Amino acid sequence: MFEQYNDLVTVEELCEMLSIGKNAAYKLLASDELKCSRSNRIWKIPKQGVIEYIKKQNNLA
Repeated sequence: MFEQYNDLVTVEELCEMLSIGKNAAYKLLASDELKCSRSNRIWKIPKQGVIEYIKKQNNLA
C-alpha cells in the first residue's frame, strides 16, 4: 500500500493519500488521531501511521 511514497510523507502527499483537502489534513494532524510529530513548522508524517489510521477508520485494525 502506497509504495510510491517515502517513509515520511508531506502534508500534500497526505492529502493525496486520503483524498482530502489541506484544511482537513491540518485538522487531522492537530487531532492526534494520526501518529505524527511537528518540528518547528514541518510536519513529520510516517507512511505507516497513515496506513494504521486508514485501517482504524475502516475497523480493520
